Amino acid sequence: MLIAQISDTHLRAAGDPMQGSIDTARALADCVAHVNNLRPQPDVAIVSGDLTDRALPEDYALIRQMLDDLAMPYYVIPGNHDDRGRLRSTFGDLGYLPTNGEFLQYAVEPWPLRLIGLDTVLPGECSGGLCAERRDWLAARLAEQPQRPTMLFMHHPPFPSGIGFLDSPPFDGADQLGSLIANHPQVRQIACGHIHRAIHVNWAGTCAAIAPSTVYQMNLAFEPGSGFELTGDPPAITLYRWSDGVGPVGYISLIKAAPAPPG
Repeated sequence: MLIAQISDTHLRAAGDPMQGSIDTARALADCVAHVNNLRPQPDVAIVSGDLTDRALPEDYALIRQMLDDLAMPYYVIPGNHDDRGRLRSTFGDLGYLPTNGEFLQYAVEPWPLRLIGLDTVLPGECSGGLCAERRDWLAARLAEQPQRPTMLFMHHPPFPSGIGFLDSPPFDGADQLGSLIANHPQVRQIACGHIHRAIHVNWAGTCAAIAPSTVYQMNLAFEPGSGFELTGDPPAITLYRWSDGVGPVGYISLIKAAPAPPG
């Protein structure tokens, strides 16, 4: 089984460039073509939040049209730039998003690796978290199939990234989520977005990672007081390969050279 993780597409249907130079629609078209041209082709794609930049109706109409060009099934979750209601109405006919309730969380069953999408959005906040209701939902899903290898995907990483201006405030409920996952060794991988940079860590007794973005990458701002900068690193996706019970094994797949940062 091969999984493509697409993250942080930040689509703007209006066509105005992001960060002064980036055509987000072109970047997504390049990403979709890249995924479709991979050999072997991924069995499934997960889109881990911040699908749109401004959450406008026209943004969702365009991203639905563009994601439908993927040659494989795909599953979406919200990020802090998204609107839950518009995301639900745009993708609800695909059958996996819950039709009622506040949170957009679900389990995908027909694959060798069970996929669980989590909603980490805190409305009005850049940071994320999982409240008790969402953690209880996850606990119930994990208890259903304790022997089945499982991959969680969410927008916000529940672990520190080391990039200071994005680690504060911390993920709400991270300790409780970590304790839950540590008690469920069938969770073999946690796949996140939000940070716009590939990062890998051991957390809560499992493997966890942050995917690069399809539009731009953030700088490695380790030093105290450092701020955001746009880098010249290329857009990319993450691939996860599950084979004969081994893995998931993660790979970064570069799409093409990124536009130069604005001078």
